[in-house]
Amino acid sequence: MAYYFIFPELDATIYSHPDRTKMNTGGDEILEIVKEKGSSDQRYYPSRVLIKFKNEEIKDTISNKIGSSTFNNGTSEVALQLLSSEHKNLTDVLNLEVFAVSQSWNEGTGRYSNLPTGSNGVSWVYRDNDTTRTEWTTSSFGVATTGSIDASGITKGGGVWYTGSAFQGSQQFLRGDNLDTNINVTSIVQKHSASLFANSTYPTGIFNHGFLIKQPDSVETNTSNSFGEMKYFSVDTHTIYPPRLTFKWDDSTHNKQSSAKQSGELSVSLYRNKEEYNQNDEATFRIHVRDKYPTRQFTSSSNFLNAGYFTTSSFYSIRDAHTEEEVIPFDNNFTKLSADNEGMYFKIYMNGLQPERYYRVLFKHINNEGTEIYDDNYHFKVVR
Repeated sequence: MAYYFIFPELDATIYSHPDRTKMNTGGDEILEIVKEKGSSDQRYYPSRVLIKFKNEEIKDTISNKIGSSTFNNGTSEVALQLLSSEHKNLTDVLNLEVFAVSQSWNEGTGRYSNLPTGSNGVSWVYRDNDTTRTEWTTSSFGVATTGSIDASGITKGGGVWYTGSAFQGSQQFLRGDNLDTNINVTSIVQKHSASLFANSTYPTGIFNHGFLIKQPDSVETNTSNSFGEMKYFSVDTHTIYPPRLTFKWDDSTHNKQSSAKQSGELSVSLYRNKEEYNQNDEATFRIHVRDKYPTRQFTSSSNFLNAGYFTTSSFYSIRDAHTEEEVIPFDNNFTKLSADNEGMYFKIYMNGLQPERYYRVLFKHINNEGTEIYDDNYHFKVVR
């Protein structure tokens, strides 16, 4: 499989609103990038999101799934994906920025709705809790780091992060766009991996303290406009939409292409595949490609049993069978089908999919007559 998902160990929203600068939301089901109006003034105060993935899972993915050489040779990608739960009052153009956090923090178990306010984890002011009170650095920052916010009336704090293009990512949204994030954080994860595998220090490597998501400074410091609300499912969601770090690479091989089907009506189906897979399985899906109406020949075996092949411009996609949402989209770089003497195939690590769900497999073939989508209505289930 050339798409592999890991899910956060920690996430939280931190708020600069005067009533919430010490509030922890580590147990909330929603992460939000919003600007809230003050209780006693007309200012708008920004929030930010912190999210972190386990070192062990990052190392395992790079070492045992992708391979260190492939991960570091510029042919793989890593994306930070948060799935939108709600949005409203948005402007025509929105931008989100992601940075590599440079200081550690504790998630906590607080919720926005708690009374009294929870304070046993990270907040705008503190990176641990309201008891130990270890504050985020707000001045005299370390080498190549920055943080806080320079706006009158807004409490200093809100995280500390590395500066420089190798330590950040961004995404722009236009009116009508899908607001799920798909932010390229490859360079940040490469910096994390250099620290994890080789104990490299800045600028070659940095400790993994996760990511900080925020709006641009020009938006955060504009205290007279809200710019709308963007809300995303957190790791504590009771839905199938937790945030994920998506690793992408090309694992396809083509050892048999002499009988590739360039055009014509084709029949495409899966064979020797199970209907149910364990969450820990690494599954290989076999694909049977043949002419829908093969030329009649005088042979001792059926022409319908002859294995055929797509060209190298062939891809797979995985959809949730209930919602029809793309879990793994057709990707011309990272979901190519492989081929060997038995036919065509692709692999999936099932622990990247949500358990107790049914999924559907589709295929795309680009040939000299255009693009064809094949849907054999094949379903499989992932179980715990």
